[in-house]
Amino acid sequence: MSGPDTPAEESLMGHLLELRARLMRGVAAVLVVFLALMPFAKPLYNQFAQPLVAKLPSGGMLQAIDVAGGFFIPIKLAFFVALLATMPWLLYQAWAFVAPGLYQNEKRLARPILLAAVLLFYIGCAFAWFLVLPTVFGFLAMFTPESVAMAPDVSRYLDFVLVILLAFGLSFELPVAVVVLVLLGVVTPAQLREARGYVVVGVFVLAAIITPPDVVSQLMLAIPMCLLYELGILAGAMLRPARAAD
Repeated sequence: MSGPDTPAEESLMGHLLELRARLMRGVAAVLVVFLALMPFAKPLYNQFAQPLVAKLPSGGMLQAIDVAGGFFIPIKLAFFVALLATMPWLLYQAWAFVAPGLYQNEKRLARPILLAAVLLFYIGCAFAWFLVLPTVFGFLAMFTPESVAMAPDVSRYLDFVLVILLAFGLSFELPVAVVVLVLLGVVTPAQLREARGYVVVGVFVLAAIITPPDVVSQLMLAIPMCLLYELGILAGAMLRPARAAD
């Protein structure tokens, strides 16, 4: 029976200590940004509500059904913004933890993939914020009867917008997922092209589930995902020979 100070146990303990240090650095960064945003939580939420408020009838406002909703909802938004703002730092901590165990050629490929993942996530969120949400709210307001007063709850509005932002941010990661599958040898670009029809159907089904029940938002998610799928196939085909050469 091995003693308590074997090299394997020392290595495991070193990895656990490294993991704890990386997690603490990530949590500390989120808390610092969150605390810095706290004084601006109310104006931040006012700005956050603009895509819907701009489409409401004159004098229309959001309402807080819950007694403490007006207090907790801006705080929840500040935390979410802090999480988004520190995402590059969090991903860097994850990268710094796993990088020592990678080969040099794996590191060389992982860096641009990680950078692309971060950029595509932010691009997806920006696409949803500047294009999708105003279009969706305008579409819904246009078909709301005049006898119905639009006064959405602040909590449900926040949850709705966060789901849309996360859905588009994650959906825009599709090229990264395709490239990773190609580099790992799970599929080939030719197989991905043959599966194009099934992927398109699956994308439209997924878009119908994620987005509100209107055709506009469904198309605004499904069409970019189909284009990103094709982009992933092209990138995978370009990177695959480089991997084989390594």
